[in-house]
Amino acid sequence: MARERRGSRQKTFAVFGLGSFGAEVCRVLAEKGARVLAFDHHPEPLEKIRETVKQVSLLDSADEDAILAAPLDGVDVAIVAIGGDIEASILTTALLKNIGVPYIVARASSDIHQRVLRMVGATEVINLEIEEGRRVASRLLTTEAMDTIPVTDDYSIVEFPVPETMVGMSLEKLDIRKRYRVNVIAIERFESAFDAEGNPAREERVILPDKDDILVHGDVLIVVGRNSDIEALAEVS
Repeated sequence: MARERRGSRQKTFAVFGLGSFGAEVCRVLAEKGARVLAFDHHPEPLEKIRETVKQVSLLDSADEDAILAAPLDGVDVAIVAIGGDIEASILTTALLKNIGVPYIVARASSDIHQRVLRMVGATEVINLEIEEGRRVASRLLTTEAMDTIPVTDDYSIVEFPVPETMVGMSLEKLDIRKRYRVNVIAIERFESAFDAEGNPAREERVILPDKDDILVHGDVLIVVGRNSDIEALAEVS
């Protein structure tokens, strides 16, 4: 079972629905020292998470009597992670709101589902499909970008290959921060090497940037900044 922290009061989280998303939420919250109560209407997911969280309960969260009888006193945040059953996710959210849970995060599977969850009391709604769509669109709109991690709607962390126009130049000379308002947070560099048996291998190392670092062919820049500024930087390639 996850250990409880001493001293300041632990936040208590209740997670409803233990599919991949819900189980991962439980795992991360427990690792960060939170008190996690996990609920599902199937026993198998509960068994998989039992040793990770504070308490597991077999529960039909769409049933009002079951919610009223559930050990939810003192819950600070409820996460309705139910994926496939839209009706159950809506009813669960409404019932949690009705019993006074102060903050409810609900998972939506569509725009309409998201709007209904807001209407019945969700404090925050996560639409995984929309978030993934934004991530992919952001990546595709950034020329030559290899991967994009959204930080907010306007800011992202992006990696992309160093263009030929920058090869052989130092970060000080390029002055990317001043010219493009983008910060270089790391450089990925790939070097040829040989393994213990003499076979050719490719080694990757991450360089924390210094103004005197000279970019070489094959380097990958990892930058953070406003999406529009990152796109402007990528266009130089």
